[in-house]
Amino acid sequence: MWYWLILIGSHLAVLAIGFAGGIYMLPILTAPRSPDAAAFEGIAAQTLYAGRLLRNLKGSDLLHWGEGEIRVSRDRIAHIGRLAPGPDYKLYLARRFVETKEAFLLIKGETLRVGDVKTFKGFIVEVPAGVDVREYNTVVVWCEAFDQFISAAEYQAAGPAK
Repeated sequence: MWYWLILIGSHLAVLAIGFAGGIYMLPILTAPRSPDAAAFEGIAAQTLYAGRLLRNLKGSDLLHWGEGEIRVSRDRIAHIGRLAPGPDYKLYLARRFVETKEAFLLIKGETLRVGDVKTFKGFIVEVPAGVDVREYNTVVVWCEAFDQFISAAEYQAAGPAK
């Protein structure tokens, strides 16, 4: 009797670990190629603002984080750095800096969803026509599928990029 319970329990545990590993690996395996250095150089000349995603924000943790530079131009937002892999990442513009899930959920209705983040070693997201990035001061990376805060960067507090 105990033998069968241990056997079934161990198989279920391995199945659960495999399933969780698959959920974690799927976005990595299906992600498109990250932008190359030439694409980032093209944005550098048009940059209005710059900011930094920090790995150690209050709402970030071992599995949900971002680090690197954010560059904001009138028509594109670029990230030169890394994000923890995950599914269904979205990029939002906010009018104030937030660094936790709870803080973002309080203002989510006032934010603007810019687009999808599909790469984890840097990204470039097109700003929708008619959006003025000067009306906002923060970019937020958010996992829509799991309502999970990933990272944020305040870009106007640093002033226009040089």
